[in-house]
Amino acid sequence: MLKIIKMVVIQKVTESQIPLLSDIARQTFIESHGHSASADDVAQYMDNAYHYDVLKAELQDPNCYVHFMYDNDTLIGFSKITLNVPNAHTDITPLTKLDRIYILQAFHHLHLGAALFDFNLKLAQQQQQKGFWLYTWVENTKAINFYIKKGFEIIGHYDFKISETHSNPNYVMLLDID
Repeated sequence: MLKIIKMVVIQKVTESQIPLLSDIARQTFIESHGHSASADDVAQYMDNAYHYDVLKAELQDPNCYVHFMYDNDTLIGFSKITLNVPNAHTDITPLTKLDRIYILQAFHHLHLGAALFDFNLKLAQQQQQKGFWLYTWVENTKAINFYIKKGFEIIGHYDFKISETHSNPNYVMLLDID
């Protein structure tokens, strides 16, 4: 009997990989939030958030960590955390903001989002961060349940601006990691 071993790799994104980062960011955003606003509003958000120059600046920020996740050499997701980002809903400092953690929908059944999350949590702890916070869309119950299982609490609300004419209600969630 042949045993198949999964090979999951998490790798820091380099500047030469910005086009690939933009592609997977757009695809995963559409999969998770594409129905949350009009197609024009979603396109406007993606054009701003995933523009080459924006992604390049993020990769050059020493407090920003962006990683790809591969499953058997197939790119399946990515994450972005930013160290030392305070949040008005808590006095805990220093804090890491979990900006993005996305897995392509076709790979959700592998439950690898937890491994990518744990990788980022460990990275924040290694940088002496005391908490981990994020925004999550109030209608994304799958993500909300995931974060609650990881120990997050809802500590506030935030209107996430998709475009000049559309915002989505989000929860502010916090994990005390001290």
